[in-house]
Amino acid sequence: MDILNTVHFYQDVLMPPAAHTAPTPSTATTARRQAQLDALIDSAEKRIAAEGIDSLKARDLAADVGIALGGLYNLVEDMEMLYLRVAQRTMIRLDQALTEAAGSTMVTSEDAVARLEAVAHAYYRFARSNLLLWRALFEMRLKSRPLPEWNISAQLGLFGHIAAPLKRLMPDADDMAVTVTARTLFSAVHGIVVIALEERIIAIPSHAVEDQISWLMRATCKSL
Repeated sequence: MDILNTVHFYQDVLMPPAAHTAPTPSTATTARRQAQLDALIDSAEKRIAAEGIDSLKARDLAADVGIALGGLYNLVEDMEMLYLRVAQRTMIRLDQALTEAAGSTMVTSEDAVARLEAVAHAYYRFARSNLLLWRALFEMRLKSRPLPEWNISAQLGLFGHIAAPLKRLMPDADDMAVTVTARTLFSAVHGIVVIALEERIIAIPSHAVEDQISWLMRATCKSL
């Protein structure tokens, strides 16, 4: 074998191309950590859905994922951040439900009222079908830390489902007036839903909740 062929032999056989080499340790570590984080959020979400947010214990979650207790805090800063990540998933699913309910057509004022009704009904149905995860959105006890931007953005996106039809009904109002009205209307519907789903409090019968939400929406929109 001459010198040139010997070089090619070592390059092509003994030293395979870089494209076929195994991932670098840093890439493999990043992928493993992401998989563990996803599994941790999955576990927390399942436990909340089954038993509520008070059921979450760091030791149990670490056991679910198969990591040491200290390893959990290598994946999330603390339990509050884990709560927020589960809440983010819930808000994304809620946003999808509201988007599907809203449809796409909104030309007249009546269309705007109908959209508000549809969104409010979808909110009630989502809460009823995902009761403990929905409750966890409002039961999280957070310290004075600022909310992450991704959490704030998700919340604002949900209010957008109310603000868009209100803007159609309040064409002369500025953005702040629409925002305040949207949050007030949400608070009213949310109050109805909370009490309707609270078994220990006598409230609107379950078969009448959506009719009463429609009445509230139409009465409010008439005043606008």
